[in-house]
Amino acid sequence: MLGNFVYSNPTTLYFGEEAKKNLAEALKGFGKRVLLTYGGGSIKRNGIYDDVVSVLKDAGKEIVELSGVMPNPTLEKVQEGSEIVRANNIDLILAVGGGSTVDYAKAVSVTAGYDGDAWQRYWVEQADLEPSQKLTPIGVVLTMAGTGSEMNGGSVITNHDKKLKIGRGFPDEVSPRFAVMNPRYTFTVPQRQMVAGIFDTMSHIMEQYFSGDDDSTSDYIAEGLMRSLIHSSRVAIKNPEDYEARSNIMWTATWGISSIVGSGKPQDWEVHMIGHAIGAYTNATHGFTLSAVSPTYYRHMTYNETKRFARFAQVVWGINPDGKTEKQLALEGIDALASWIDEIGAANNLSSLGVTEDMFDGIADATIIAGNGYKRLDRDELISILRESM
Repeated sequence: MLGNFVYSNPTTLYFGEEAKKNLAEALKGFGKRVLLTYGGGSIKRNGIYDDVVSVLKDAGKEIVELSGVMPNPTLEKVQEGSEIVRANNIDLILAVGGGSTVDYAKAVSVTAGYDGDAWQRYWVEQADLEPSQKLTPIGVVLTMAGTGSEMNGGSVITNHDKKLKIGRGFPDEVSPRFAVMNPRYTFTVPQRQMVAGIFDTMSHIMEQYFSGDDDSTSDYIAEGLMRSLIHSSRVAIKNPEDYEARSNIMWTATWGISSIVGSGKPQDWEVHMIGHAIGAYTNATHGFTLSAVSPTYYRHMTYNETKRFARFAQVVWGINPDGKTEKQLALEGIDALASWIDEIGAANNLSSLGVTEDMFDGIADATIIAGNGYKRLDRDELISILRESM
């Protein structure tokens, strides 16, 4: 471990089949006015909405509802929520849903308490919170595993007018205060969404794993999480209601982007930068924008680094190294990743997501070049990666 870091986590997690029993206790530390925000209404059809509202009413909370949070939350929707928070003096935002709903709640919390242009300051400029910034606390009832947003300060928002999708990590003050995590709630999402969440989780871990070259405990943790995720994904694809597999997927998603995996490491995140730009142009499912480009991107990274990818092949995928060069082994590991993408039914090309060649220049312009991985992309190579991923 060569890096210097600070690790903290302010979120209380209530995990398991009886997690809902803790919601009433978790609500006690907050005022009466609760903004209940959720997506398209599936929680009303599957009973989760009734469960949550019952607890809120028994706790004497005044409920203001905001539905219609979309999979890629928009700036316009954030502004709508911010106005509701201000007008109703909301004491707690309770996000019921997956990562998009949780990301949305964080964006609303930050925007509602800022008098200026929050999009420009906090997402475009990535500026620090103002010392006087008012924040509305957030709680979570999680229904989908993948983003890990339930235990971090990350928030990704789409500005359709500017064709930009930008994420940023806020400090601990913005992280949810608590998260209720019943793996059975994830049974309610369609299999396609389950698969997208699985690959999003895998990508989070790989973004942190494929960086640095020291002997880091964080990398050993990452390898264990990836192996668990691969195994559980195979079980869940065959039986989506296998509780053990779905609970392992949910727990892996939370820890995969909790910052513990990346502690002491530079971290890459370029696949996510490309995926966000693709999403801004196509509104495609986030996890699939990552799966469609990951194998191609990582093959390009092997031009500069093979040792870590060879280790990935052996430790994560169990590939026998006998008689193979380090480069051959590295590429076999990436091939194994591509085969797994096909096996679980994730997107394996950009064409299936609605990307066309005339979008390449715009996507390249919208992609932030992080430059923290094994190789810093230039524009020509970025467009090559897009073309090879079609």
